Amino acid sequence: MKKITEVKGKGIYVEGDDIDTDRIIPARYLKVLDFSTLGNYVFQDVRFDQNGKQTTHPFNNKKYQGASILVVNKNFGCGSSREHAPVALIGWGIKAVIGESFAEIFAGNCIANGIPVVVAPHDDITNIMKFIQDDPVSEIKIDLIGNKVEYGDFSFDIHQQDGHKKSLVEGTWDTMGEMLDHKNETEKIRNALPYIKGFS
Repeated sequence: MKKITEVKGKGIYVEGDDIDTDRIIPARYLKVLDFSTLGNYVFQDVRFDQNGKQTTHPFNNKKYQGASILVVNKNFGCGSSREHAPVALIGWGIKAVIGESFAEIFAGNCIANGIPVVVAPHDDITNIMKFIQDDPVSEIKIDLIGNKVEYGDFSFDIHQQDGHKKSLVEGTWDTMGEMLDHKNETEKIRNALPYIKGFS
């Protein structure tokens, strides 16, 4: 499994509290069979107006293209518990999210897909958003072991759920990959179960 101990990259921010999963990826795109296309539709309904014209949403701004660290405010990812939301963010290029707080199920879905979600106080979030706006090409570093974010001449402490941190830094977050890696052992256990015999 891939151990994730730090994430580095340029930043992008989306301001506002209570941004739900339907705004991250609208429900009509949940029908897709190929998850690799979801990144094309992230924030679709706020990136484009009713006439299909691009808005000033940060995900449309050329100066933030290539960013991999998203900064957000309170209760990000609330609403329905769809795994498509973090998958869409990954498809766009996001590798980690820093925020004031996250919906619990969204945070769990992020971890299950290898996206660290770390929490920081309002003032630190405000300051790093301003930094990204003023200097979008500078690197941001998230140190998951040291619980710290560093950018420019600044840094601040972050909080992670202990279980989330453990699974990322030890590389046990990819449960599906782990199951596939141990397919033979899993099959042996399955076939040994008395209520499974005869139903293979």
